[in-house]
Amino acid sequence: MEWLQILLAGLGILLFLFVLGVPVFVAFLFTNLVGAMYFFGGRGFSIFTNSIYDTLASSSLATIALFILMGEVLFRSGATDAVFRSTDTLIGRVKGRDFVLSAALGTIFGALSGAAMGVVAMLGRSLLPQMLARGSDRRLSIGAILGGANLAPIIPPSVLIIVIGMLANISISRFLIAGIIPGLIIACLILLYTSVRIAINPGLAGQASQHDVPVRSFKDKVVAVIQLLPFSVIIFFVMGFILLGIATPSESAASGVVGALLAAAYYKKLSFRMILESVQSAAAVSAVILIIMASSKLFSQLLSLSGATSAIAQLSVATSLDPLVMLFIMMLIPFIFCMFMDQIAISIVIIPIYAPVIAALGFDPLWFWVLFLINVTIGGFSPPFGYVLFAFKAAAPELKVSDLYAAAWPFVGVFILAMVIIAMFPALVTWLPGML
Repeated sequence: MEWLQILLAGLGILLFLFVLGVPVFVAFLFTNLVGAMYFFGGRGFSIFTNSIYDTLASSSLATIALFILMGEVLFRSGATDAVFRSTDTLIGRVKGRDFVLSAALGTIFGALSGAAMGVVAMLGRSLLPQMLARGSDRRLSIGAILGGANLAPIIPPSVLIIVIGMLANISISRFLIAGIIPGLIIACLILLYTSVRIAINPGLAGQASQHDVPVRSFKDKVVAVIQLLPFSVIIFFVMGFILLGIATPSESAASGVVGALLAAAYYKKLSFRMILESVQSAAAVSAVILIIMASSKLFSQLLSLSGATSAIAQLSVATSLDPLVMLFIMMLIPFIFCMFMDQIAISIVIIPIYAPVIAALGFDPLWFWVLFLINVTIGGFSPPFGYVLFAFKAAAPELKVSDLYAAAWPFVGVFILAMVIIAMFPALVTWLPGML
């Protein structure tokens, strides 16, 4: 089984480089070069460069850069402060209002950013002190923010969705749309979980719905709705255009950037310096992602040349395991690895291996990869090494790691429950994209 030896050697090199702290893109570049030299000798360099060029020439990669730029403009312009204030005003005086606010803001910012680390850092600096000051339970507050922030990779637009979609060779438009209903289901489950906890123990909510929360007039709520209109326009530019078939993902992302600039101007935050800083930051992040994506294509080709791709597909069928058992195993592996490694790195390693397997098992690709998307998102905030936990700790240094771990596990359970529901009812994923 030479293919198995080659596969294990390649994965071993990658894991070794990751443990040494080598950047993800450097680790993949090195592994690909070794593989290309092994299979092709000196000719491997030309194949390597051609693979990078073919990948970078893909128009789908422009979507990643544009979505990142849109998020940078919105966050750097300070326009997101208006979303925070307006949402806070509209929620009103309900029991556990801050927990409702965390889920609502996670959903909205997820639709505007797509990066869990950015959302959790912002909510950790702004919402968490407010929740603790009102006497809300510390661990439930931390968990609610973690849960809300981790809606960002699932609710479109999401860079992770585009990365997985490109690696799995499925329609980016359909994949983006497919994340809407699962994301809303998870948001509702977060609200349900916190509501049940508060109903059982009202003291967990502190004074978040008591007299210290000012009464908002009808005029205040009208102003809040008006303040949210620019963001509604941005979301329509991005997802509405795709749903209506007006624009491709790249074109809708460009529309989103224009909308973000208009929103910054509306809130009187637009400046040349802000635009320059946003472009520089977006370019730096996008460049790393593009290099990783370029390396992933050659990695898939090397797997195919080694015979690993076809052998794994045949092996999955030959095992005669129940498809649900196979699904469980295929979800368990990335769940564990994402506790220790970056989501994109895991996706690049696993997706080329999984792609022939899901075809052999007859799984709907869109449904499977949405489950995979939620799965790797869970790994990002699962103890002990979920990187979103460390982003939260950096934003709120006073928090104890033990509190972060204890707060995260119940919401890991909420996300897993959502996966079970979606696994049982595939139409929750496939219905909306089917409307395209």
